[in-house]
Amino acid sequence: MAAKQKILIVDDDNNIAELISLYLTKECFDTLIVNDGESALQEFDTYAPQLILLDLMLPGIDGYQVCREIRSKSTTPIIMLSAKGEVFDKVLGLELGADDYMEKPFDSKELVARVKAVLRRTKPVAAVEETVQEKRVEYPDLIINLTNYSVLYNGHNVEMPPKELELLYFLAASPNHVYTREQLLDQIWGYEYVGDTRTVDVHIKRLREKISDHEGWRIATIWGIGYKFEVL
Repeated sequence: MAAKQKILIVDDDNNIAELISLYLTKECFDTLIVNDGESALQEFDTYAPQLILLDLMLPGIDGYQVCREIRSKSTTPIIMLSAKGEVFDKVLGLELGADDYMEKPFDSKELVARVKAVLRRTKPVAAVEETVQEKRVEYPDLIINLTNYSVLYNGHNVEMPPKELELLYFLAASPNHVYTREQLLDQIWGYEYVGDTRTVDVHIKRLREKISDHEGWRIATIWGIGYKFEVL
C-alpha cells in the first residue's frame, strides 16, 4: 500500500486548521497542524511534508518569512492561505515562491482540488534512466561508435567519411557474417543507389588502408561473394 502524502497545515486559527485537516484526511492525506511560523520551520524538517498550506498572518514569524526560509532550502509546494485579497499580497506570495494562493473563506472542495492539482504539477518525475541506445561495437584496439560517428583504433581517432564508417560498423556489428556486395550496397547506400558494386570494393580498400588486420579480427574478403568482419 502506498504511503499517504503528508501535508503540513500552518494556521494560528486552530478551528480553521482542524477543518482543513478533516477535509484532507477524508481524501486520504496525512496531516500535521502547527499554529505559528517557528513551529512550521521546525516541523518542516522533521515531518518532511509533500505540501504546505501556509497562512500569512502568523504570530512571530509571518507566512511570508516562513515561505522565504523554506524556499531557500527546498522546492516543497506551498499554497498560501490569507484573508487578504489584495493583488499586492498575492503577487508577493507568488514571487516569494508560493505555488498557489487562496483567499479565506474558501470552499472545502476547491481547497482539496487545489492541493491535488499542485501535487500533480510538482510530482517528481520517476527517475527513469532513459538509456539512449548507443550504436557501438568494441573489439581489441577498435571501438566503432555509430551514434557519434567516431572510430578509435589503437587509442587514436581515425577520420572516416560517413559511408566508410557505416560500412565498417555494419560489418563489425555482425561478426563472421558474410555479406554480398549487393547486400552491402543496399544496406549502406540504399536500394535506390544508382552506382555499382565496385563502390563497395573501393570503400573496403580505403578501410583497410586506415585499419590494418589485427591478430583478433580483420576485414576478410570472401572471393566470389563479398566481405565479412572476421573474428579470429
